[in-house]
Amino acid sequence: PGVPHYLTRCVDSAILNAGDGAHEHPTQALLDMFTLQQKMGSLEGLKVAIIGDIAHSRVVRSDIIGLQKMGAEVLICGPSTLMPLYPETLGAHVSYHLEEALGWADVAIALRIQMERQADVPGRIPSLGEYHQEYGIKMEHLDMFPDLKIMHPGPINRGVELQDAVADSDRAFILDQVTNGVAVRMAVLYLLSGSSESDASSRGVASGQTSK
Repeated sequence: PGVPHYLTRCVDSAILNAGDGAHEHPTQALLDMFTLQQKMGSLEGLKVAIIGDIAHSRVVRSDIIGLQKMGAEVLICGPSTLMPLYPETLGAHVSYHLEEALGWADVAIALRIQMERQADVPGRIPSLGEYHQEYGIKMEHLDMFPDLKIMHPGPINRGVELQDAVADSDRAFILDQVTNGVAVRMAVLYLLSGSSESDASSRGVASGQTSK
């Protein structure tokens, strides 16, 4: 489903899915996996909890596919009103309790509450404040789970998904995600342009060199 699949039937050029509604977001999954491997060393056996607006997220679907392919375990967590009708069909563990999810996880990925997509079912959450109270990740959670690391695909609703102090803490990989997102998407565009690995090496791309 989705526009990228439709476009492949209409044109001969490569189609890059840069985020398609509530379907998938492959490059976000690639940069998330790259960041996790960079910061955690390996994805094999890693436990990743994805928390928030599961029903409307394109990121969660791509992250589940990619992370499980690389050997990680995935759990989704959120209020029942922000879960798909049959959440188990996504192929991940399911929890409706934030502290249970955080206690299980090595890394928590908080998802943005997509207020622009809430009109399909009015009243999915009573208020942003109540959501933060029940499902927002706070400094008390970092104190409670001292090995837990935090990610967010952005943009962050500060004070909703994450307390400011959590987003800015040294246990958050969010700025690494932003930095890696540029490199990963450059690499994808480079590969789709038909350039070869030898071309990349000769231009300093493979080694990370750039001209100034």
